[in-house]
Amino acid sequence: MATGRTHETINLVALGALAAGYVIGTANGVATEFTANISPQMRLVFGVSYLIGTFLVTPDLDLAEGHVRAKSNWGLLGLLWVPYGLIFRHRGLSHTWLVGPLTRLLYMVMLGLVTCSLISALGPYLGYTFSIEAQLSRNWLDLAVGALAGYYLSQWLHLIADGLWPDPRIPRGRRRTVRRR
Repeated sequence: MATGRTHETINLVALGALAAGYVIGTANGVATEFTANISPQMRLVFGVSYLIGTFLVTPDLDLAEGHVRAKSNWGLLGLLWVPYGLIFRHRGLSHTWLVGPLTRLLYMVMLGLVTCSLISALGPYLGYTFSIEAQLSRNWLDLAVGALAGYYLSQWLHLIADGLWPDPRIPRGRRRTVRRR
């Protein structure tokens, strides 16, 4: 089973290989129609979300009270992930290919909504008003796709390193068998 540092190394090597392949392919004119249309902003969002998924929001955050590198990377805010670990058992639903990463995204959205609600409820008492004004850029869909692609790819590499495949029929490596005499 891979450690947090091993997961991070695997993800960084894969990101480096992906970036090198993109640069070499583009320089040699091998870029397909798909890669030619990827904006610099989309590449940046992909990379940032990939790194967030590698260092801060990993499947191992389901270890409620254990020492987890991702939780320690949050510093004191790592305590915010303890309830997540109490909700999901380790290597359960949080270690699935589609739902697992989605649970962490929804958990972060919930934390953000609770934080915004507290700030706006307490703001008037502290002499502060709080409002959120969202202005979507014209390419928000491209940026969302880049963010989700980077985040999900980092999560999937983590699961592969743990020996968890999307298709349960794929063998998880050699299993030890106990010989009886």
